[in-house]
Amino acid sequence: MSQTPTIFALSSGAPPAGVGVIRVSGPRAGEALSALAGRMPAPRRASLAKLRDGTGALLDEALVLWFPGPNTATGEDLAEFHCHGGRAVIAAVEAALAALPGLRRAEPGEFTRRAFANGRIDLAEAEGLGDLLSAETELQRAAALANAGGALSRQVETWRDKVLGLSAEVEGVLDFSDEEDSADLPECFTWNIAALADELREWLARPRSERLGEGFRVVLAGPPNAGKSTLFNALVESEAAITSPIAGTTRDVIERSVAIGGVPFTFVDTAGLREDAKADAIEAIGIDRARSELVRADLVLWLGPEGEGPVDAWEIAAQADREGFVPKPSARFTLSATTGEGVGLLKSALVDRARDALPKPGEAALNARQHARLTEAAEALEGAGTLSDPLLVAEELRRARLAFDRLIGRATTEDMLDTLFGRFCIGK
Repeated sequence: MSQTPTIFALSSGAPPAGVGVIRVSGPRAGEALSALAGRMPAPRRASLAKLRDGTGALLDEALVLWFPGPNTATGEDLAEFHCHGGRAVIAAVEAALAALPGLRRAEPGEFTRRAFANGRIDLAEAEGLGDLLSAETELQRAAALANAGGALSRQVETWRDKVLGLSAEVEGVLDFSDEEDSADLPECFTWNIAALADELREWLARPRSERLGEGFRVVLAGPPNAGKSTLFNALVESEAAITSPIAGTTRDVIERSVAIGGVPFTFVDTAGLREDAKADAIEAIGIDRARSELVRADLVLWLGPEGEGPVDAWEIAAQADREGFVPKPSARFTLSATTGEGVGLLKSALVDRARDALPKPGEAALNARQHARLTEAAEALEGAGTLSDPLLVAEELRRARLAFDRLIGRATTEDMLDTLFGRFCIGK
């Protein structure tokens, strides 16, 4: 432990700010606190102290806190300096800490990595914390908070315990077969393993957490001058796309990510779709890209002739304010993006549709790595359910347990950890 470096970093927002919190973690955190504050405060109680550097010069008057390990955020001795949040104050306190022996500045994510290494959090909780730090919408926050709080980890532990129970049944059969001529697994064993595999498949069918980061993808499509760009601007509430009566004004795909009602969206404006020879080479490229976007879309808003849009597209009768407007009998929404008529109703419907397609508020959601590990576990269980040889069944159950261990970080690699914790800011 004495060889473990003690790290420090600003853990609050970038200065200037009202308060700047500098966190110190490691075996010399207590020494650092005593050196700057001149004394050791009572554990876990805020105390006012004058901070001085090695020459005795006054740095700041701040609240200091002392958290002796291992019951701390990092599992180590930990100290905090709640200083005034000016740039000069923060720089001076950090310089005084850097001058102390055995202390160095923390690397990105190093506090959280130590919490993981010391068993304070597991890998799934660490990933949830990373998502929480980058959350920009209410849905992202709720899903990340569920994972950071251990919702997924607790579920994985429950599954793992069930697999351990199944493995114990298999081992009992194998022990019995050493003494008798033959032994078979009980009939209920197959039912139990199938039920567990089905439960994992239900989780795998849920929307993935990446959908929250990317947002529900809505593509506006139709022929030139159908009102796509005007509606796009109304939906994202900015003049992101150029609008004009000239056909072919939009030449390329334009994307904007926004939150509506706490739900993340990515709206996509596309070039007008037409087959005639009037499109020049650049517009033709834009049309090809527009067709590609139709495939990627979670939902297409079709502003063209009725019935000519993609399957499952929403028929939109746009430009209702224009002279000569032709209604669509089957239009889901009739609106004018210029006057705002019907746009609010469309937004509300989009929020409802997106909520059905995205992870539910507060529900733990799997990321790509977790999904892959859970798929491995499900495949191992399904494989075990098709076998009759207890030795082979035991091996498949071992594979399932290993997949669960890898999911929550009991078995992992340094490269993967470097990538994960590198996403975090320096003070986390």
